[in-house]
Amino acid sequence: MVKISTDSTADLEQLFEERDIHVMPLSITLDGKNYLDGVDINAQMIFNCYDEKHILPKTAARSLEDYEDYFNELKKDGSEVIHFVISSEMSVSYSNALTAARKVGNVFVIDSRTLSTGIGLLVLKACDYRDKGWSAQKINDKILELVPYVQASFVVDTMEYLYKGGRCSGVAKFFASAFSVKPMIMLKDGKMVVGQKYVGKLGKCVEKYVAAILREFDTPDTTRIFITHTYADKDIVDRVREQIKEIRPQFQTILETHAGCTVTAHCGKGTLGILYINKPDED
Repeated sequence: MVKISTDSTADLEQLFEERDIHVMPLSITLDGKNYLDGVDINAQMIFNCYDEKHILPKTAARSLEDYEDYFNELKKDGSEVIHFVISSEMSVSYSNALTAARKVGNVFVIDSRTLSTGIGLLVLKACDYRDKGWSAQKINDKILELVPYVQASFVVDTMEYLYKGGRCSGVAKFFASAFSVKPMIMLKDGKMVVGQKYVGKLGKCVEKYVAAILREFDTPDTTRIFITHTYADKDIVDRVREQIKEIRPQFQTILETHAGCTVTAHCGKGTLGILYINKPDED
């Protein structure tokens, strides 16, 4: 038996339970208090704290001992485990989980090289293969082939969070605010980098972003695509869904989820992205 597991940054919401995915919540510290991501803290709490005190949370990987306990619990019934983590360029989660997995045995740890539902796409693929009866080794090998092909990107409505978190300069923040610049954040080589910059109201910027991404990354695995956002306006989300249907009608499933604490802490409210695997899957 194979169990699929991920850290909480996969942002799969109800799909965690629906697809029988085990979750390891990351640690979040906000305003001097410690929380577990998705357990006793959510994005709205981060918005409220920032609005009131201009304080952002700090995220932390779980300890080696936490991972050992977690993996041992999953393996109690003799199962093998495949565990996904946020990009090793952003967290020591991969290092800690890998060390624990070697001690415990029969645990495969996958460095997703991405975040949010970029991880979720790989996790759901692993679930698809698990449900076909594949072995853990076979699933691990196939997922590692897919890791480089995850298209993960977002358009950010405000530079406030990026500036406060030290990821953009005061000058960049000023010009973005003054000229209504909405930057696209992309995952490249496991890191968040700034891509195209759009000018204008968020809705129009998101439309340009979606059209550009769907046309540039044009060899999609059509199984599923995510619209993931930090509580963006419903009209904007609905328009993105229609664009996907118009430009890439071959997608079988369009999934919508809210980004959790990690994306929220970096990008703030109104951030929206489309995420999919940009490689046809022949299995």
